[in-house]
Amino acid sequence: MISEANLDVRTITMGINLLDCADSDYEAFCRKIYEKIVRKAERLARVGDDISKEYGIPVVNKRVSVTPIAIAAAGCRCEDYVDVARTMDRAAQAIGVNFIGGFSALVHKGATPGDRKLMDSIPPALSATERVCSSVNVASTRSGINMNAVNTVGRLIRDLAMLTGERDSIGCAKFVVFCNAVEDNPFMAGSFHGVGEGDSAINVGVSGPGVVKRALESVRGADFEMLCETVKRTAFKITRVGQLVAQEASRRLNVPFGIIDLSLAPTPAMGDSIAEILQEMGLEQPGAPGTTAALAILNDNVKKGGVMASSCAGGLSGAFIPVSEDHGMIEAVQLGALSLEKLEAMTCVCSVGLDMIAIPGDTPVETLSGIIVDEMAIGMINNKTTAVRVIPVIGKKVGDMAEFGGLLGRAPVMEVNRFKCSDFVLRGGRIPAPISGFRN
Repeated sequence: MISEANLDVRTITMGINLLDCADSDYEAFCRKIYEKIVRKAERLARVGDDISKEYGIPVVNKRVSVTPIAIAAAGCRCEDYVDVARTMDRAAQAIGVNFIGGFSALVHKGATPGDRKLMDSIPPALSATERVCSSVNVASTRSGINMNAVNTVGRLIRDLAMLTGERDSIGCAKFVVFCNAVEDNPFMAGSFHGVGEGDSAINVGVSGPGVVKRALESVRGADFEMLCETVKRTAFKITRVGQLVAQEASRRLNVPFGIIDLSLAPTPAMGDSIAEILQEMGLEQPGAPGTTAALAILNDNVKKGGVMASSCAGGLSGAFIPVSEDHGMIEAVQLGALSLEKLEAMTCVCSVGLDMIAIPGDTPVETLSGIIVDEMAIGMINNKTTAVRVIPVIGKKVGDMAEFGGLLGRAPVMEVNRFKCSDFVLRGGRIPAPISGFRN
């Protein structure tokens, strides 16, 4: 599984609570969070590397997530939180982790002054840092959709794209908008350490789309029952690998073990693609008729196998469909098989949503808000986590290629519906929760 099918532990993420760092003095707050992050996670990268060498299991990323800064910094006397982001970035560099998440706000029902300060800080903060990731939760099944927040983040995405335009608007790749955000997600850019968590936790994200594809090759032509059973058994094996790594990291770092997130997250490497799994299931290209059903089968059986393997399965377990990080998805877009609208339909049954999608740089802010609210509605009505990470690439048009590098990959700029939605999204206020949200 490791040498031939690209099985890896995508991330060991340490969640760190920052509420005990609260201070009205802004400089003191920044100093406290730097000291706590470094103290708690100073051995994280080294332990991840040691486990990888000893067990022969690649550990691709080591990451940190913190309490949403809009909450932790709410009592600070300051104009913005940009220096907090810079402090987080310095701490991440000092301990040698790849990313640090939690420059976040939870505004699904309303926004506090601290929330608004955080959101306004996102464009300058993410454009001035390398490792900091940010998220805003604007909707939930219990609360509905905060349209004022949706319109705000639409503008923020546009501003962030402009500020990082010389690098294909890469800042937007570090920002995600959520409905029903979870507190223990180890994957960036949406990772934060929820207020219901303990002082710290180790959450591990495992990925193995290549392993699933290889397993399906052995049952090519079999019926759906055998296909589902094969995915389930493979997911079981992958999850056990993740649990081994998580428990070992927890023991060595003396930090409680949180969850295993079994997410089939692709990389730009050949043989590490969700699109290839869908093709092995019988589709010519992702986007062909049957794609949504195939993805639903994959997602459901990944979850079933993961739950069988570990009582600590959590996070966003399932299948991710980021365009830029999956060479098969890129090819499908370039061939015209996969559109933004089909991707939106697929998000009804996958783990997250519209992820790492490049769109024209001149896309209106109101259209960005419309894309976001459509995805939030899917999450709200279906009581699932959905997210939007779109990148309006300044200076590029449909068919051009945006280059992000590393795990973020590259993405063809996709066409966006040209008809306007401004009169709809600018109504503002809150879209009430659905009747399905009133469970008690």
